[in-house]
Amino acid sequence: MTTATMEEPVREPARPPRARRGPLPSIRRSWDKYWYAWAMVAPVVIVIAVLVLYPLGYGVYLSFTNANEANVAKNIGAFHVGATYHFVGLHNYWQILSGKDGDFYPRLEWTAIWTVSCVAITYSLGLAMAMLLNRPVRGRLFYRLALILPWAVPAFIGVFAWRLMFNSQYGVFNDIITKAGLPAQDWLGTPFAQKIAVIIVNVWCGVPFMMVANLGGLQAIPGELYEAAEMDGASPLQRFANVTLPGLRPVTSTVILLSTVWTFNMFPIIYLLLGNNTTGDTDILVTYAYRKAFTGVSDYSGAASYGIVILLILVAFSTFYRRQLKTQD
Repeated sequence: MTTATMEEPVREPARPPRARRGPLPSIRRSWDKYWYAWAMVAPVVIVIAVLVLYPLGYGVYLSFTNANEANVAKNIGAFHVGATYHFVGLHNYWQILSGKDGDFYPRLEWTAIWTVSCVAITYSLGLAMAMLLNRPVRGRLFYRLALILPWAVPAFIGVFAWRLMFNSQYGVFNDIITKAGLPAQDWLGTPFAQKIAVIIVNVWCGVPFMMVANLGGLQAIPGELYEAAEMDGASPLQRFANVTLPGLRPVTSTVILLSTVWTFNMFPIIYLLLGNNTTGDTDILVTYAYRKAFTGVSDYSGAASYGIVILLILVAFSTFYRRQLKTQD
């Protein structure tokens, strides 16, 4: 009689635990594999770090201090005067957001009105011009070049041309209305007139971008959709509401976001058109921050705090805007 015996499985000798690889070998492997890509990206990273990240970091640092023209380091002849400003924490932000400085919320209100007005008008006019130029009309190429001219002209040249036209003594607008028997107007003399003027100039500069973007979007909409809608008896207004606007939605969402950010920070239009000929009522947040930093006794910490608040407002708006678009998809 034989008894069956079960053979015990042969156990392999235990392997020593693997040593955890630190970040240095992985970085080295990445460099060995992608060194060419890193070399191509490095100049861009260096430029961004020098021109964007360092000024931003230094601005954040100044916003937590009380630095101004009187207490920063300076050289007076052969003598060096050291900096005497100190850390104040969130004091500057509290002064701004609580309204104690008395300037933030009036400037924010006008900045919001300025941004909404300019974006709404430029988009409406740009879309209207794009729809006109999307039709087969004679001389369409000439009209396209003529309407894109304000975008091709440097901003400071266009603004100074408008400044001459708004001149109360020699401007073309006053020449036109005086020949019509009306009294000459001081187009840039009052805060209300200045606000209207800067909106007009900014719309003139912004319409070509909106027109080109919408024209590209219109040409991407299939013509079969319009033919099907027309066969179903849709009126021109219904075709516009149910075919054109939905087809332009990807373009519209992008250009409105870009235009909002650009207009919110549109420094050159207001500064070059009005210069110092303003009581401050026409200043948006970015021009007011500039005046705090470079007029009178320069308030560097206050200007830096305004800059960071502007950045946070735009980041919050962009995040909210993109989330709203995703919920509607």
